[in-house]
Amino acid sequence: MTTATPQARTGTPEHPPPSGPGPRAAGPWLVAGAVTLVLLALAARYGYHRDELYFLLAGDHLDWGYVDQGPLVPALARLADTVAPGNLLVLRTPSALLAGGAVLLVAAIARQFGADRSTQTFAALLGATSGIVLSTGHLLSTTTVDLVVWLAAALCTVLLLRTGDGRWALAVALVLGVGMANKLLPALLAVGLVAGVALAGPRRLLRDRWVLAAAGLYALLAAASLAWQAVNGFPQLGVAATIADGDSSYSGRLDALLLHFVIISPFVMPIWVAGLVALLRRPQWRGHRALGWAWLVVSGIVLLVGGKGYYDAPLLLVLTAAGAVIAAGWAARDRVRRTLLAAVVVLAATSNAVLLLPVLPADRLPDFVVAVNYDAGETIGWPAFADSLAAVHRALPPQEQARAIILTGNYGEAGAVARYGPQRGLPAAYSGHNSVADFGRPPDGADVAIAVGWSRPDRLRAWFTDVTPAGRVDLGVAVDNDENGGPIWLCRGLRRPWADIWDTEVRHTG
Repeated sequence: MTTATPQARTGTPEHPPPSGPGPRAAGPWLVAGAVTLVLLALAARYGYHRDELYFLLAGDHLDWGYVDQGPLVPALARLADTVAPGNLLVLRTPSALLAGGAVLLVAAIARQFGADRSTQTFAALLGATSGIVLSTGHLLSTTTVDLVVWLAAALCTVLLLRTGDGRWALAVALVLGVGMANKLLPALLAVGLVAGVALAGPRRLLRDRWVLAAAGLYALLAAASLAWQAVNGFPQLGVAATIADGDSSYSGRLDALLLHFVIISPFVMPIWVAGLVALLRRPQWRGHRALGWAWLVVSGIVLLVGGKGYYDAPLLLVLTAAGAVIAAGWAARDRVRRTLLAAVVVLAATSNAVLLLPVLPADRLPDFVVAVNYDAGETIGWPAFADSLAAVHRALPPQEQARAIILTGNYGEAGAVARYGPQRGLPAAYSGHNSVADFGRPPDGADVAIAVGWSRPDRLRAWFTDVTPAGRVDLGVAVDNDENGGPIWLCRGLRRPWADIWDTEVRHTG
């Protein structure tokens, strides 16, 4: 183990120190505040997302871990719903604040690359109008927390590379380790950063005593987050396998590849590409070259294993921060070029706002919006979904109503029944999907089920002797989402006890 020497702090001939940071700027704070206010103003339009309904349900069953996530966001959901039950504005306030924080981090990274005040503001605008910031800032989401974790770790890494002070590695380890309480994806960034330094240098950091201490700190924090997964047989590996098979939104290798070109904005793609090229080739930034390689490694892993295309999106924002410096230099003395960059910001803001934020009426949402933004459709119609189930339940004879349950195919449907079912007289909902399967199975006497979330009855007939159509979900609007128009099945005559089939047949991940 070695300590950072004075020569290490000022660079070496092979790895000269990057240029110093630019001046502090107020503009990014104004941009961050504006994007947070816009997100708060739009927070209560439309309705809950299926994931938010799941988080609320998980918050009612707090645990140290879940099949598909850590405990952080369910705990946030429970806190928000305790403070203001049923209030979407309060539920989504943490995400709006985190989105503003992400904008500040993008500008701070650009500053470390030498950006002046106006360029830092330009970088903040690119971050604020990016698809990944607007989409995750609108909803309570594990991805919103993950975005800020990755950007904060990236900023600390930039400082580590610029100063050569290994103590910044402790900050990187702390941020990534705490982020593991949200998702396990910070481990992917850790792999990318270590690989980037190993490939591009400065490799002396891999022997620095502070960096080695940071590795130990990260291992300790990661072990705490992995403990629940280890005790429960690492169920996230099963979830990852279904994602790799394309059984999830924004998954599949082709979709993941294409998403890289649009997740910031198609109009901004030339800027982040310029940032990547500059990080890999610009002599002044040779000391930062590891960041470019980190993105190449991380995105390569995502594509290789079939992960979701937005997993490495925070690193695209790091490339965008670098690209903002290049673009601003390119346009510095040319009014036409400056106008072109302004147009890029306007086009990114306009297109992403229409596609990713609830600015259009929910009852007239164009099909192309849902086709591009799957999540938009998943925030519409949940009360009407519960109404459709309630109509079937009311039609049952009283003796069957007393024995009936709701059996859902996914966690969002179960969360919707938990949220809207009591005021409609619906029985409890159960699902084998992800961690909802651990929240309880139906009671032994529940031999009548109103089933929703299965397009075909084949699976249900393995569990019940009588499965008949009972209606269809009617959301009252012409939105093309996973629920609208789906069949509702009435199931009678349980073939085997729930205890015999719950874990082996009903439980599933995805």
